Amino acid sequence: MTSQNLLATTVTADTATETWAWRLLLLFVFALPLSIAASSIILTVLVALWGRLIITQPCASFAPRFFLPLIIYAAWTLLSVAFSIQPLTSFIESKEVLLFLVVPVVFRLAQGQRASTIATVVLTVGAVAAVIGVVQYAILEYDNLGQRPSGSMGHYMTYSGLLMLIITVAVSRILFGTSERMWALIVLPALIVALVVTLTRNALFGACVGVGLLLALKNFRLIAIAPIAAAVFIAVAPTTVIDRVYSTFDLQDPTNRDRLAMVTAGTAMVRDHPITGVGPEMVQVVYADYRPPTGVNEVNQHLHNVPLQIAAERGLPALLLWGWFVVMVVRDLIQQFRQPQSRALAAAGLAAVACMLTAGMFEYNFGDSEFLMLLLVLITLPAAALVEQTPH
Repeated sequence: MTSQNLLATTVTADTATETWAWRLLLLFVFALPLSIAASSIILTVLVALWGRLIITQPCASFAPRFFLPLIIYAAWTLLSVAFSIQPLTSFIESKEVLLFLVVPVVFRLAQGQRASTIATVVLTVGAVAAVIGVVQYAILEYDNLGQRPSGSMGHYMTYSGLLMLIITVAVSRILFGTSERMWALIVLPALIVALVVTLTRNALFGACVGVGLLLALKNFRLIAIAPIAAAVFIAVAPTTVIDRVYSTFDLQDPTNRDRLAMVTAGTAMVRDHPITGVGPEMVQVVYADYRPPTGVNEVNQHLHNVPLQIAAERGLPALLLWGWFVVMVVRDLIQQFRQPQSRALAAAGLAAVACMLTAGMFEYNFGDSEFLMLLLVLITLPAAALVEQTPH
């Protein structure tokens, strides 16, 4: 029995349904960084098979403990929908809470050694996605702010966020893994190059924080590598990349000015709607009413900040629930990091959370379906790895 889960842990018998569900889970993870349409279709079938397993072969264990705040967060989202200025639109656009089912699905199907197999699949598809991005940059001339590498994703922000998470998987396996380190070493350079050429600052900073955390977990003295790595980066990176990094500190940069305006607008939304927010996906509807004169864009779809977006959309209670979720995840991952069989996966999970929080100060990544699904996979794997696979 493990204290990491909502209930005591046992594992499914190897039935035909479970076997097919496991195969679909592998396919789902492989599709995540390549196609939102394919991954969504696969997930729908996967959830149906998981539901069948829950009914026909119930297990004592259902999900890690951090799933509880996610459930309550989803419930509060529905309450926010009820008080939205456009309830029907908010209800339709709140379907992302269904993605939280990734947690119990992965926990049920990726137990024991299977968790490491999922991580290997993540690295493999990450290599494919990285190659696509590098080809776009080097051959198709996706090398400027108007046209950036996006892999097979619809937006470079999504693509860079996924690469950021996959980098943490590669580095954690190199530092803490007991096998298959060579594959991670081979994949990592392509992942880094692909991320850098997206010119996406939030993901670059997020990746740096995530990797820095992994180095500190391994040996705090390894943090000394950071200045050396920064010097090498400045020496070899293209001018467009260096200029993009420097622009972060330019208060006259239009993007930076607009982000500050979003903070002002979002804060005003929270002040006017502190309990249930303006409603899911309603920020863009009311943004013009709150936009300060310093704003650059007339309308913004979201506020490019996870805590502020949640508070503005769903109210301060939703923000507290999200914070509870983060605390629960980090607490469980720290405990799982102390277990040899889940150390590498837990390290990747901790780094992924650090990446999400860092990049999430500048991008609403928690609301990006592809990013959210991969994040949920990574933070669930360590708990699943601690479950020994034994038949009923």
